[in-house]
Amino acid sequence: MPFWRSYAHLVWTTRNREPLIRPEIEAPLYACLIDKAAAIGCYVHAVNGITDHVHLIISIPPRISVSDVVKNLKGNSSHFVNHVLPAGPEPFSWQRGYGYLTLGESQCARAITYVENQKQHHRANTTNSWLEKVDEDAEQSDASTDTASATGLVREERASYGILDEPPF
Repeated sequence: MPFWRSYAHLVWTTRNREPLIRPEIEAPLYACLIDKAAAIGCYVHAVNGITDHVHLIISIPPRISVSDVVKNLKGNSSHFVNHVLPAGPEPFSWQRGYGYLTLGESQCARAITYVENQKQHHRANTTNSWLEKVDEDAEQSDASTDTASATGLVREERASYGILDEPPF
């Protein structure tokens, strides 16, 4: 077994960003995500969100691709909400796509705090738009990024976990 230590910030949205994560399903949904992650060998450090999206800080072993992890988590949790929990007013589903940011160990604590305080950030409008992205199109159209078309790189204007221009470390 290789030694590994990795951290990632994942974010994805409900179908059409509809407010499908109702208060009565939120805790069981998050527990389902944590349980499925553990079943496939991942560790969730934090999970939270609001009615239309979810954030996870997760460690993914190198033997599993990020896309497989997201596919498993989204598929299992959709099935759980639709077939195990009491029926909601409409079927639950996730939108295609997701955001994936790697983290250094020194960023992990700040990322966890950011995720744990999602509802407060959204109420106070202190979210970091970079951390709320879920697809490539949003990345390309964001005016706060400098896209190098030749390499396809996207560079941040400021540190991702700096809220209100605080330094990240």
